[in-house]
Amino acid sequence: MAEDDRAVRESLVRALQLEGYTVAAAHNGAEALEAIRQVEPGVLLLDVSMPIVDGLTVCRVLRSEGSKLPVLMLTARTETSDRVAGLDAGADDYLPKPYDLDELLARIRALLRRSGYGSDDAEDPEGELVLGDLRLDTSGRRAFRGEREIQLSKTEFDLLALLVANRGIVLDHSTIYDRIWHYDFGPDSKNLAVYIGYLRRKTEAEGEPRIVHTVRGVGYTARIDG
Repeated sequence: MAEDDRAVRESLVRALQLEGYTVAAAHNGAEALEAIRQVEPGVLLLDVSMPIVDGLTVCRVLRSEGSKLPVLMLTARTETSDRVAGLDAGADDYLPKPYDLDELLARIRALLRRSGYGSDDAEDPEGELVLGDLRLDTSGRRAFRGEREIQLSKTEFDLLALLVANRGIVLDHSTIYDRIWHYDFGPDSKNLAVYIGYLRRKTEAEGEPRIVHTVRGVGYTARIDG
């Protein structure tokens, strides 16, 4: 975990250790990046506002290096634009301060459950999902549109795999949140819409037909029209 406030950091370390977790703590972003490369944690709790290197930059660096490490951002900033900035940087989840410890622990458990493949039901016996010219190698966790490989984060891959595995079926927001995040963020959350936007930009980067569709008032589905 990375948190620059000493009191908060020490309190959180104690709470996590009491839950049975092994915790490595850093007080700035540069120290966090160095520790991550040495310790290889299962999940990263990342404060946004830190000296030297802030949390958003830490997350961007990890994603640019190809890291799939689950990241939970913790911040006192509560505006929607701040949450979107955290998700845009590559965070998997976002929790505003002050947070309830039980909720924080639940979010950590959810991210750890997702440290393997996010949805066992989405993987077929061949380890491959196909929809039109979209192909997902669920074993290797690679995505292709025709011959073009699509670079996806862990959450993006899990979400796309869930939709393609249920091709033609409209999945509502609550179902998707439960299957991918193992937590329902509620009707006002923008998390899912942000990730749907990511998938559309990446799967349609060269003008390919849309695969991920919105069914207004219900949710999302994967299909090839025409």
